[in-house]
Amino acid sequence: QVQLAESGGGSVQAGGSLRLSCQTSGYRSCMGWFRQAPGKEREGVAAIYTPDGTAYYADSVQGRFTISQDNAKNTLYLQMNSLKPEDTGMYYCTAEKWAAPWTCSAHGTFTYWGQGTQVTVSS
Repeated sequence: QVQLAESGGGSVQAGGSLRLSCQTSGYRSCMGWFRQAPGKEREGVAAIYTPDGTAYYADSVQGRFTISQDNAKNTLYLQMNSLKPEDTGMYYCTAEKWAAPWTCSAHGTFTYWGQGTQVTVSS
Protein backbone atom coordinates (compact mmCIF):
# COMPACT_ATOMS: atom_id res chain seq x y z
CA GLN A 1 0.00 0.00 0.00
CA VAL A 2 1.23 3.51 -0.82
CA GLN A 3 0.09 6.51 1.18
CA LEU A 4 0.50 10.08 -0.02
CA ALA A 5 0.06 13.42 1.76
CA GLU A 6 0.56 16.73 -0.03
CA SER A 7 1.44 20.07 1.49
CA GLY A 8 2.77 23.44 0.42
CA GLY A 9 -0.07 24.87 -1.58
CA GLY A 10 -1.19 28.47 -1.18
CA SER A 11 -1.83 31.75 -2.91
CA VAL A 12 0.80 33.64 -4.84
CA GLN A 13 0.96 36.40 -7.41
CA ALA A 14 1.88 35.72 -11.01
CA GLY A 15 5.62 35.35 -11.40
CA GLY A 16 6.01 33.95 -7.90
CA SER A 17 7.10 30.53 -6.71
CA LEU A 18 5.77 27.71 -4.57
CA ARG A 19 7.13 24.33 -3.57
CA LEU A 20 4.78 21.43 -3.08
CA SER A 21 5.74 18.44 -0.97
CA CYS A 22 4.34 14.93 -0.89
CA GLN A 23 5.14 12.70 2.05
CA THR A 24 5.06 9.09 0.93
CA SER A 25 5.14 5.61 2.41
CA GLY A 26 5.55 2.28 0.68
CA TYR A 27 7.59 1.44 -2.40
CA ARG A 28 6.71 3.26 -5.64
CA SER A 29 8.63 3.23 -8.92
CA CYS A 30 6.91 6.15 -10.60
CA MET A 31 5.54 9.27 -8.95
CA GLY A 32 3.87 12.30 -10.39
CA TRP A 33 1.90 15.47 -9.97
CA PHE A 34 -1.45 16.16 -11.57
CA ARG A 35 -3.63 19.25 -11.34
CA GLN A 36 -7.23 20.12 -11.92
CA ALA A 37 -8.69 23.57 -12.36
CA PRO A 38 -12.40 24.27 -11.79
CA GLY A 39 -14.41 23.21 -14.80
CA LYS A 40 -11.43 21.62 -16.52
CA GLU A 41 -10.15 18.10 -16.95
CA ARG A 42 -7.39 16.81 -14.76
CA GLU A 43 -3.98 17.06 -16.42
CA GLY A 44 -0.60 15.55 -15.75
CA VAL A 45 2.11 18.03 -14.81
CA ALA A 46 5.27 16.07 -14.08
CA ALA A 47 6.52 12.61 -13.20
CA ILE A 48 9.71 10.98 -11.99
CA TYR A 49 10.96 7.43 -12.37
CA THR A 50 12.21 6.89 -8.84
CA PRO A 51 14.94 4.27 -9.40
CA ASP A 52 17.05 6.64 -11.52
CA GLY A 53 15.41 10.05 -11.07
CA THR A 54 14.46 10.54 -14.72
CA ALA A 55 11.93 13.37 -14.87
CA TYR A 56 9.13 14.05 -17.33
CA TYR A 57 7.15 17.26 -17.81
CA ALA A 58 4.05 18.48 -19.56
CA ASP A 59 4.81 21.07 -22.23
CA SER A 60 2.86 23.69 -20.30
CA VAL A 61 5.28 23.60 -17.35
CA GLN A 62 8.57 22.62 -19.00
CA GLY A 63 11.30 24.99 -17.89
CA ARG A 64 9.26 26.42 -15.01
CA PHE A 65 8.53 23.40 -12.79
CA THR A 66 11.00 20.90 -11.35
CA ILE A 67 10.06 17.53 -9.87
CA SER A 68 12.50 15.94 -7.44
CA GLN A 69 12.68 13.34 -4.70
CA ASP A 70 14.43 12.97 -1.38
CA ASN A 71 14.59 9.25 -0.75
CA ALA A 72 15.94 9.67 2.78
CA LYS A 73 12.85 11.68 3.69
CA ASN A 74 10.42 9.69 1.51
CA THR A 75 9.31 12.97 0.03
CA LEU A 76 8.45 14.10 -3.47
CA TYR A 77 8.69 17.77 -4.40
CA LEU A 78 7.38 20.05 -7.12
CA GLN A 79 9.20 23.36 -7.35
CA MET A 80 7.04 25.79 -9.29
CA ASN A 81 8.60 29.01 -10.57
CA SER A 82 7.31 31.79 -12.81
CA LEU A 83 3.77 30.86 -11.88
CA LYS A 84 0.91 31.95 -14.10
CA PRO A 85 -2.81 32.35 -13.36
CA GLU A 86 -3.45 29.30 -15.54
CA ASP A 87 -1.42 27.21 -13.09
CA THR A 88 -4.23 27.63 -10.58
CA GLY A 89 -5.84 24.39 -9.47
CA MET A 90 -5.84 21.51 -7.06
CA TYR A 91 -2.55 19.65 -7.23
CA TYR A 92 -2.43 15.94 -6.55
CA CYS A 93 0.51 13.71 -5.76
CA THR A 94 0.33 10.31 -7.44
CA ALA A 95 2.24 7.05 -7.36
CA GLU A 96 2.48 3.75 -9.13
CA LYS A 97 4.24 0.85 -7.44
CA TRP A 98 5.59 -1.25 -10.29
CA ALA A 99 5.67 0.99 -13.37
CA ALA A 100 8.11 0.09 -16.11
CA PRO A 101 10.38 3.00 -17.08
CA TRP A 102 8.72 3.36 -20.50
CA THR A 103 5.30 3.80 -18.87
CA CYS A 104 6.33 6.49 -16.39
CA SER A 105 5.33 9.86 -17.79
CA ALA A 106 3.58 13.08 -16.82
CA HIS A 107 0.44 11.72 -18.49
CA GLY A 108 0.79 8.18 -17.17
CA THR A 109 -1.62 6.02 -15.21
CA PHE A 110 -1.34 6.06 -11.45
CA THR A 111 -3.02 3.89 -8.87
CA TYR A 112 -2.42 5.92 -5.72
CA TRP A 113 -3.55 9.51 -5.20
CA GLY A 114 -3.23 12.04 -2.42
CA GLN A 115 -6.00 14.33 -1.23
CA GLY A 116 -4.65 17.35 -3.05
CA THR A 117 -3.39 20.81 -2.16
CA GLN A 118 -4.76 24.04 -3.61
CA VAL A 119 -2.59 26.43 -5.61
CA THR A 120 -3.98 29.82 -6.53
CA VAL A 121 -2.08 32.25 -8.74
CA SER A 122 -3.46 35.77 -9.06
CA SER A 123 -2.68 38.19 -11.85
